Amino acid sequence: MQTKRYPPSSRPKQGAELLGVSLPTFWRWAAEKQDFPKGRRLSARCTVFDTGELIAWRESKMKGGRNEL
Repeated sequence: MQTKRYPPSSRPKQGAELLGVSLPTFWRWAAEKQDFPKGRRLSARCTVFDTGELIAWRESKMKGGRNEL
C-alpha cells in the first residue's frame, strides 16, 4: 500500500485543498479558531503552514466519526 507524501510545509492554497475548503474559509479558520495551526510568515507576502499540523488538526476534528470541520 502506498501512502501519499505531502511536503513539510504548505502555502494557504495547498492547505485549503488539503482540508477540502475554500481559501477564504481557510483564512477565516486561521484567524478565528484557537486550535487551528499557526502560520509562519516567511515574508510580507508569504505565509506557510506545517503540513503535519494541518493533517493532525483535520484528523482531530474527524475523530470518532464526527466531522467537526
